[in-house]
Amino acid sequence: QVQLVESGGGLVQAGGSLRLSCAAAGRTDSRYTVAWFRQVPGKEREFVVAINWSGSTINYADSVKGRFTISRDNAKNTVYFELNSLKPEDTAVYYCAAGSYSIRGDSYDYWGRGTQVTVSS
Repeated sequence: QVQLVESGGGLVQAGGSLRLSCAAAGRTDSRYTVAWFRQVPGKEREFVVAINWSGSTINYADSVKGRFTISRDNAKNTVYFELNSLKPEDTAVYYCAAGSYSIRGDSYDYWGRGTQVTVSS
């Protein structure tokens, strides 16, 4: 079992930045890919980014390319997600997930509870 805890969400003005973190606990010896998804009430969950264990492979959704940056520190069992040049349409609950490398949510076995990101115009 792996427990994931997100942090770093909040309220920011358009053009601002936030840094999200996803800390893992439990069985962290498995070489999981970590992904971030986001969801707005009433809409489908949306893939945002995935990073494999070594950090050598990263896949960003087109909507965030060039603005968001993911990294991971396996020694600290933590994944970091820098959100820059934020737009109101980035407003959502952001979830981190651990599992097999994919843009599909059903490839991920473990999920955090989410952190709210709100971008005001």
